Amino acid sequence: MKALADVEPAIALGPLDGRYRGVTAPLVDYLSEAALNRARIYVEVEWLIHLTTNHVLPGAPELTTAEVAYLRDIPESFGAAEIAEMAEIEAETRHDVKAVEYFLKRRLDAAARELGADTGLIHMHEIVHIFCTSEDINNLSYAVVIKGAIENVWLPAATALADQLAGIARENADLPMLSRTHGQTASPTTLGKEMAVFASRLQRQLRRIRGTEYLGKINGATGTFGAHAVAVPEADWAAVSRSFVEGLGLTWNPLTTQIEPHDWQADLYADVAHFNRIAHNIATDFWTYISLDYFHQNLAAQGSTGSSTMPHKVNPIRFENAEANLEVSSALLESLASTLVTSRLQRDLTDSTTQRNIGVGLGHSLLAIDNLRRGIGGVDPNPAVLARDLDNAWEVLGEPIQQAMRAAEINGATGMGNPYERLKELTRGRQVTEKDMRAFIKELGIPADVEARLLKLTPGGYVGLAGQLVSYLQG
Repeated sequence: MKALADVEPAIALGPLDGRYRGVTAPLVDYLSEAALNRARIYVEVEWLIHLTTNHVLPGAPELTTAEVAYLRDIPESFGAAEIAEMAEIEAETRHDVKAVEYFLKRRLDAAARELGADTGLIHMHEIVHIFCTSEDINNLSYAVVIKGAIENVWLPAATALADQLAGIARENADLPMLSRTHGQTASPTTLGKEMAVFASRLQRQLRRIRGTEYLGKINGATGTFGAHAVAVPEADWAAVSRSFVEGLGLTWNPLTTQIEPHDWQADLYADVAHFNRIAHNIATDFWTYISLDYFHQNLAAQGSTGSSTMPHKVNPIRFENAEANLEVSSALLESLASTLVTSRLQRDLTDSTTQRNIGVGLGHSLLAIDNLRRGIGGVDPNPAVLARDLDNAWEVLGEPIQQAMRAAEINGATGMGNPYERLKELTRGRQVTEKDMRAFIKELGIPADVEARLLKLTPGGYVGLAGQLVSYLQG
């Protein structure tokens, strides 16, 4: 058999870069190896600019406006040719960050062709990567790309899901629906209120994720500014470090070992995994509502084959796909959250491989959100079935009648004793009709105003404040 590994163009090993590439491609701009290298170049360039324009290094040339623009164009113009060049350099260095340093020095050497032979950039080799350990560059680069991926790709998709559910909640705030606690018929609610619960849960997680602090450090081999203080003792290195990190849009962390401890990443991944778990609950509930025909699949919107052998079927595959991808994403993100916070003594390298899977974890979440939104967009509430099930569940009125009896007895009425037991005898294990329930109410001897109120009750009208509660949704 032909080796598929030799086929050109190369075949993706994983589904995110193969079958589902169209959905997850936006993450490539942030969480691919190429994007990480581009971010490293960006950080190295900004560090060079920061040191020279702020006169931190005595004797260093001052950059002109044209030179700053030239430097900043290096990460901006990073593309296919530069990716190949980086791979070539790393094949020699066997060190990814060192390859970035050499790549940038090549660009300094080439500056004369664009800026003229008198440009100071050709004399700045020793400023590139000065005072930096690899992790100074890596931690900042990861913070920049993760922040970009969350804020520009994942959050918009996740917010759209929450908004979609909120829209369904508001449209169906007053549509009665039979509840099913423990899978059994239970006190009615409204479809809108149940959707509002999910939307509210997602919104809470989104607020946490939007509030993420993306921490960064640049303080040397063991976080002490040791070499900095020896080489340039007159500089306020803590202030230089802080202003640089904050200038990248990050939060400065002054207390680190060689690595920034990744606690912020652990918090973020735990929060995204929690969002995933809520979304997983949404997928399983929609799947169940579809099986009850409370939501009816819009066959035109689905546009897909159901069973390969049973032509009548249209399977709820969007929700099943979402379930599976949410499970994979959560498992990976929870693993990242639990392992990244540990580093032996001042540094070990386990996080290097681990962090390269951030895109995979977020990619499966993004894919699941896309499927969930498509699935929800392909179903419609089925009021006829909702009404039918309510009309066949008069036993659910046992709860309000029992509570009305209790309240009446507290208010002085007689003959209201043992309300739970009496309703249990009427309702448990048998079908209760409207006629049965009304006859029971009339035989209670309950005060006339209470009796009148109870006789007006129907399963579909027994939804309490459900419709009003939807108004508590934010946004």
